[in-house]
Amino acid sequence: MSNIKPREEINKEYQWDLAKIFKDKKEFESFFKETKELIDKYPKYQGHVMDNATTFYQALIEDNELSRRLEKLYSYASMKSDQDVSNNKNQELVGRVINLYNLAEKNTYFFRTELLKEDYSKIEEFYKEEKKLLDHEIDLKRAFRMKSHMLSDAEEKILSNLGDAFGNDNQTYGFLTDSDLTFGTIHDDNDKEVELTDTNYMIYITSNNRRVREEVFHKLYEKYKQFKNTLSSTLNGHIKQNVSLSHIRNYKTAFDKSLFEDELDQKVYQTLVDTVHENLKIYQKYFALKKEVLGLDEMHMYDVYAELVKDYDKKYSFNEAKELIFKALEVLGEDYCKDLEKAFSEKWIDIYPNKNKRGGAYSGGSYDTYPYILLNYQEKINDVSTIIHELGHSMHSYYTRNNQPYQYGDYPIFVAEVASTTNELILADYLIKNSKDQKEKLVAINHLLELFKGTIYRQTMFEEFEKYAYDMVENDEVISADKLTSKYLELNQLYFGDSVICDDLIQYEWEKVPHLYYNFYVYKYATSLSAACDITRRILNHEEGALESYLDMLKSGCTKSPLDTLKIAGVDMTDKKVYDSAIQMFDDSIEEFKKLTKKK
Repeated sequence: MSNIKPREEINKEYQWDLAKIFKDKKEFESFFKETKELIDKYPKYQGHVMDNATTFYQALIEDNELSRRLEKLYSYASMKSDQDVSNNKNQELVGRVINLYNLAEKNTYFFRTELLKEDYSKIEEFYKEEKKLLDHEIDLKRAFRMKSHMLSDAEEKILSNLGDAFGNDNQTYGFLTDSDLTFGTIHDDNDKEVELTDTNYMIYITSNNRRVREEVFHKLYEKYKQFKNTLSSTLNGHIKQNVSLSHIRNYKTAFDKSLFEDELDQKVYQTLVDTVHENLKIYQKYFALKKEVLGLDEMHMYDVYAELVKDYDKKYSFNEAKELIFKALEVLGEDYCKDLEKAFSEKWIDIYPNKNKRGGAYSGGSYDTYPYILLNYQEKINDVSTIIHELGHSMHSYYTRNNQPYQYGDYPIFVAEVASTTNELILADYLIKNSKDQKEKLVAINHLLELFKGTIYRQTMFEEFEKYAYDMVENDEVISADKLTSKYLELNQLYFGDSVICDDLIQYEWEKVPHLYYNFYVYKYATSLSAACDITRRILNHEEGALESYLDMLKSGCTKSPLDTLKIAGVDMTDKKVYDSAIQMFDDSIEEFKKLTKKK
């Protein structure tokens, strides 16, 4: 009954080339062994890190080298596992690398404690003796920000030895939802019995056939309902661990720790939430439009993903999607498009779904690999948007890694979604302006509407839910499945208002949100889209310096704080106008959709 092929039946032309990382198992094992030997030798620096500038520099370089090697190993192992999450050998590979990470933590923990015992003035003296240390100045200043949150040598050693015990809740959640959880079968638009998976759920929940939408909604969430206690336990364990570690490191709350590490003020988060709450009527206006267009007497939760444009079944082959993407991104310049071609010619992308492949999509890799992309391409316009989204991430990684040394060769997590959503906005704008197909224009506007709905509003709602769960733990309250489901239903009722009937099963939706295990990450989707709206508007209007400043931001890596990184591209995230402008774009898109449908 399953229409999903096993991986061996997928043409290698459509698979990523992980052999560019390690050509075979022998090369992986050799690199693994060398890395372990370096980890085993590293304790030679214990008690001597700050002896002199030369020793400090060498210890710093070797510490970076270990991190670099471990990231390469983990990227390879995790991507191998994601190809088929049921493959025990690949899971074992990931486990071995995680164990190596934990060994590295045990053998290198003292570097930071010995460093932060000193005043920064000693580092300034070292700069004079060893000029190469100046290449790490920004990184070292960041390290000294953490001084008040470092513990004694003995305490740091205890934490490093507990590394093996951390992270299991997230891993358990992943195994359960990606591999072990099965949802049975449903009947598709043609009344054919097909297997329902977390991967193909979005295909059926967007169906024009309301019977299909209702069936898959109930089938999926009835299954999640059965696991509410298990998944509330994994989330509870994850949050308790994060809260405990935050308190141990002298942060008032885990949220404060997150803000401190991102060099942010709570004002950014609060401004986002306040602005969203002020504009819930626009969110509800969108669903009123959807209810009218779909001709429904009442709107249910299984209707919220229904396509506004019916009977649009155009398929985009992967090559057609590629051609469309390149046309849209011409606005980013000839050099950008030349670099983008490498994603295809060098086989960064794993394109099609296969049995037991990890669901969803991501951009991954490490400093010393390609910025690989995992897809589950289904040939719909939303899949084209997913490709261009992940390419945005990968090009950001590509530019950062090719313009910055390893220590600055990543970008701040707060800006991680800016390049990806900028790409999506550019694609939608291209289709709206250039498509000769009225329905394709409407579909492009609908995608924009879904982007704003799913990113600014939905992710902010997720963050409110996550913060509620954390606040319960912070206040020594017991997290239970009933409390979580009740709060999640309450938030849905707040956000949707009278525009949608919040069916009871929606209260279990939080169970399928993996980003709740990412420690206050979800709201950064909303802030990133808000920033991307500002950047895109200026690039498409050909404002002087807009494109150049954006590309400079992509190349800047971690050389500045997150807020200052965005300022390179001309965006001030402390200004409420950024969020108001993004929501205005949402409202304008609603009105544009109405206008175009009246012309038909």
